[in-house]
Amino acid sequence: MNVTPAQVQKVLAGNYSFSQLGFSMLITRLKGVYLKNSSPATLQSCVNEINAFFQKYGAIMVSDFAIISKL
Repeated sequence: MNVTPAQVQKVLAGNYSFSQLGFSMLITRLKGVYLKNSSPATLQSCVNEINAFFQKYGAIMVSDFAIISKL
């Protein structure tokens, strides 16, 4: 389960609802970080954090990953 920078950029710019509270909190925090500095390096950092979260909690993230993979 890996997301691309383009998918992450859409998630950070959009208003999506996710089923896992921890993931929703991560996205809210990353939106703030990306809003302050929308550089390619910041986007890549967000991608890395989201991919690490999916790697760690992939078993419970199937429905949320499905939402992102359709972007």
